Amino acid sequence: MSEEEKAAVLIEALPYIQRFAGKIFVIKYGGSAMGERFTDVILDIIWLKQVGIRPVVVHGGGKEITAMLERLGHRAQFVEGLRVTDEAVMEVVEMVLSGAVNPRLVAAFNQHDGGAVGLSGADGMLLEVAKKHHPAGDIGYVGEVVHVNTALIEGLLDRHLIPVIAPVGVDREGRRYNVNADEAAGAVAGALGAEKLFLITDVPGILRRGPKGSEVVSKITAEEIRQLVEGGEIYGGMIPKVKACLTALEAGAKHVHIINGEDPHALLLEVFTDRGIGTMVLPAEEGSE
Repeated sequence: MSEEEKAAVLIEALPYIQRFAGKIFVIKYGGSAMGERFTDVILDIIWLKQVGIRPVVVHGGGKEITAMLERLGHRAQFVEGLRVTDEAVMEVVEMVLSGAVNPRLVAAFNQHDGGAVGLSGADGMLLEVAKKHHPAGDIGYVGEVVHVNTALIEGLLDRHLIPVIAPVGVDREGRRYNVNADEAAGAVAGALGAEKLFLITDVPGILRRGPKGSEVVSKITAEEIRQLVEGGEIYGGMIPKVKACLTALEAGAKHVHIINGEDPHALLLEVFTDRGIGTMVLPAEEGSE
């Protein structure tokens, strides 16, 4: 790029920086997306912080959990993208998420002076949950978030720190539960009234059938998502993601974005450029304008 082109990029970003300074962005970083672009994503989030945005990170770790279970001789089971979690699996979930993935992320942020603090959803009742009841039957220690301790998160944000949250929940009796990371991020974004929720994953966005095969939907409303789920066009592991979108919007988040973490600097492109990248999910009233 020429010097003029670099300047043009900064000028294009200026109105977005002005609009979003001081706003909360919740970023779910999935284990499936923690690949070659890992450092890029970390730097993108730090860049958000440096221009006045207040990022909160909720991470996954499904690949690492499955790999550890296989090493221990357990077979992973899923129902509509949710991991069936008995007591033995729950021990592995907490060990991997809180003991391995979370410290690795925090260290990566702090290596670049990101000012990150690692948390489990069980810390300070950050993610209070109830047992999730699924129509397909008992899926074990899988939790549904019923309350988010926003004061704990906001206290860290006020100290210019980046909260990095492992999706382990706790109920009133102190029992730990596995919480789907997409759903945890949606609950956190809604409770905080976040300006945006980003689901960084390994797919380019919401896909639907078009004349040339599957195509990425650039913008979609909550009601259109419900129709795609009912029609079977959204299924499997994408269901918790779109449910997280709906949860966040219903609870007060402004917009939700699904982007591919393997695209170079996808987060910055979605936030600070006119063309964007991935899928933006809009509240129903905005989609009707």
